[in-house]
Amino acid sequence: MATRRGTYSFDNDDPIAALRHRLLAEILDPFTVERLAALGDLTGRRCLEVGAGGGSIAAWLAERAGPVLATDLKPRHLRAGAGYDVLRHDLITEPVPAPPWDLIHARLVLSHLPSRVEVLERLAASLVPEGILLVEEWASAIRGVVLAAPDEAAAELVERYYDILVGRLLPGNGNDPAWACRLHAAMLAAGLVDVTTEVRARSWPGGTAGARLIAVNVEQQRAGLLGAGLTERDLDRLCRLAEDPRLVVRGILTYSTVGRHP
Repeated sequence: MATRRGTYSFDNDDPIAALRHRLLAEILDPFTVERLAALGDLTGRRCLEVGAGGGSIAAWLAERAGPVLATDLKPRHLRAGAGYDVLRHDLITEPVPAPPWDLIHARLVLSHLPSRVEVLERLAASLVPEGILLVEEWASAIRGVVLAAPDEAAAELVERYYDILVGRLLPGNGNDPAWACRLHAAMLAAGLVDVTTEVRARSWPGGTAGARLIAVNVEQQRAGLLGAGLTERDLDRLCRLAEDPRLVVRGILTYSTVGRHP
């Protein structure tokens, strides 16, 4: 269902969620760390990691910044004793915890929330003067992902899977696959200044973290993919292709947008 809350497509309670967090960290952490490091010395800065997932960026911040609070609706994958505090928190129904903050970071979070603009505005308002908001999202609405495949049927299957996932299943759960492309304007509208966006992607051969996400997505969205017309045989082949280096897919474009509270 698509409601004000939405239904998160990749539940942290799923047994495979821990693998998803590890793969996402492998794919995205280098770019995120690069963007955070470019902000300068973080020593003593109060940092809020929103929708912290597996906690890899919260742990990175904890080694370099002041107090770090990692929040998630289901924080079961956040490690106690990793140098950051953990809070179970609902971004939609609860206020931003313990403002003001020097730095707030959110990655692959707001696109899943139908009230994403309102949440963004509240995050921006929770910054100290000169405080920084860094939001990173995938522009998954862009079609045409297969760069190479072992055969034409494999390429067609991967493209069909992607179209179903991004064009039907995720939007049906409240996700906006094009939100990343509107993020820059939304941050300006929220009153932030010096807003900049960097966009990055690379190829993902089978067996790498990016391609292996296909199999994880199949596991978590199996019912929806079957309901949209794929067969169990199709899903089994998608999982094999995710490990096949002859398949090469275009990485999803990551939009990393940073803005400063005036």
